[in-house]
Amino acid sequence: MTWTLSTSLDDFRDRAGGFLAAHPAENTVLLTVVHRLAERGLHVFGERPPVFGWWSASEGGPVEGAFLRAPPYEPRLGLVPTAAAAELATELAAAGPEFSGIDCVSGGADAVRSFAAEWTSATGTGYSVREEQRLYRLGELTDPPRPPAGRHRPAAPADRELVIRWYEEFRDEARVMLPNLSQAVDDRIAVGGLHLWEDDGHPVALAGNSPVIAGMSRIGPVYTPADRRSRGYASAVTAAATAHALAQGATEVLLYTDLANPTSNSIYQQIGYRPVEDCLAVDFEA
Repeated sequence: MTWTLSTSLDDFRDRAGGFLAAHPAENTVLLTVVHRLAERGLHVFGERPPVFGWWSASEGGPVEGAFLRAPPYEPRLGLVPTAAAAELATELAAAGPEFSGIDCVSGGADAVRSFAAEWTSATGTGYSVREEQRLYRLGELTDPPRPPAGRHRPAAPADRELVIRWYEEFRDEARVMLPNLSQAVDDRIAVGGLHLWEDDGHPVALAGNSPVIAGMSRIGPVYTPADRRSRGYASAVTAAATAHALAQGATEVLLYTDLANPTSNSIYQQIGYRPVEDCLAVDFEA
């Protein structure tokens, strides 16, 4: 069994691109990050260069696992066998100072647990679960059971200030990292990838969808201001963003939910999403 580590995006795409595309649900985050790096350059997220890795069961064999680290984001495991995840932790712990600062990892729950057990053993740290998520895949899109008043429309340049503010509120509430937030909003608006639900002529909720890559598009973020919640707006705008992704050619539409939020897990299933796998983000502690 062998991991190959590289700082070359081209090598990663050449060697692991087919594997990522063959498993678009489990590799959804890797696909979108690689797309962003290819589109905007290796420093789109920060000054530190990304590191990529792919795993084969035998020397020169087909790729069967992948991960990447695009600072300031944590290392992200794609589809990775649990034994390979443990092996990756061992290799990274011995790889030198560029990996000594790893303080978290995320990905499929089984692979993350395997990585974390080996990492803590190799480094003498402990770990705690920061977030438990569930990845969903669209089955058949259905209308929300209680459609709210209002209508969908794509976000326009005139909405930029509002959308940036909602992105910031989403970031702070969900405690996620969103570097270069303004640029990300501009890029999404330019390609029609941000959607608003309007009620009485005023935007009341937001949903985004990623570009279609390998037949896959991922919904997110989904955000409703606190004073507009529990009115069905999130379901409606998510359904609209999903319909847009399908119209753009997506054959798989995905989204993540926080397992600590039973409301979101319920409403997405009501419009046709079905569970794929559970995911974890863990923090390492000295």
